[in-house]
Amino acid sequence: TMMFAVWCIEHGGFAGPMARSDDGGLAWKRLDDTLPEGFARHKNCPSIYRMVDPVGKERLWMFSAQPEMPSIMSEDGGATWVERPPLGFENVMTFSSIIALKDGRYLGMYHRRVGSLLEVMQTTSNDGGLMWSEPVVVAKVEEKAPCEPFAFRSPDGDELCCLMRENTHKGRSLMMFSRDEGETWTAPVDTPWGLTGDRHMGVYADDGRLIIAFRDKAVGETTYNHFVAWVGTYDDIKAGREGQYRIKLLHSHAGGDCGYPGMERLPDGTIVATTYIKYRPGKEMHSVVSTRFKLEETDKLLGENRQ
Repeated sequence: TMMFAVWCIEHGGFAGPMARSDDGGLAWKRLDDTLPEGFARHKNCPSIYRMVDPVGKERLWMFSAQPEMPSIMSEDGGATWVERPPLGFENVMTFSSIIALKDGRYLGMYHRRVGSLLEVMQTTSNDGGLMWSEPVVVAKVEEKAPCEPFAFRSPDGDELCCLMRENTHKGRSLMMFSRDEGETWTAPVDTPWGLTGDRHMGVYADDGRLIIAFRDKAVGETTYNHFVAWVGTYDDIKAGREGQYRIKLLHSHAGGDCGYPGMERLPDGTIVATTYIKYRPGKEMHSVVSTRFKLEETDKLLGENRQ
């Protein structure tokens, strides 16, 4: 199972590194010298996405934040990459979600700063990521700072849910829903307490449960500021319920400076959560780390009996 990981140097610094794993995250090979020279001048937390255009052409895209959302793109499964011009979108962070819509378009979500406020933006592409529509504001909340949206589809396919970091960190994270493929969204409301965190990213398990990883910002929890995962159902989120359980995935030796995950479910049900984190105490700086687990293992650890 081929996987890619991308990150930047220093906190919010320049892009450049990329690694590929051909065995589901057990071993990785660095690909930095195969990438376009200009990629090392892109800045702040690159994200990677696979998109297929209406005629079936598959592309891999790696978007960064500055300047104005630049990217590199591959049309051969990541063997070679070309630099693409910036989209011209003012942003704090590039797309933290790109989700396929039912009509073949893609919905891209990110956030920007306006004065002292943060706003969640969205734009759509109808050609597999080459061109994007004029962005529109989809979430701004008085006295709160929504950002880093994570959008995903309900199990029945008819609804989108978007979880958002809330950057004042005075309460819970935020969530909103759309039943018309992102044309309109409900007003953002608080998530369940257990989903209070930064930079949510998740996958569905084989049994339909969600595993959502993030930097824990639930004040008072023993896992506060560490890298955790929430396990529960879509209905738990929708109803504001706590979910089934939370897992501390990795310990951060740098306080809250951790946890911008990529999440993948492998064919055998293994979940691979990959993030940046200060993995060891002492003088060593941050690492990029993958942790692998199956829900059967975590269910057993917690003595969960599922019927």
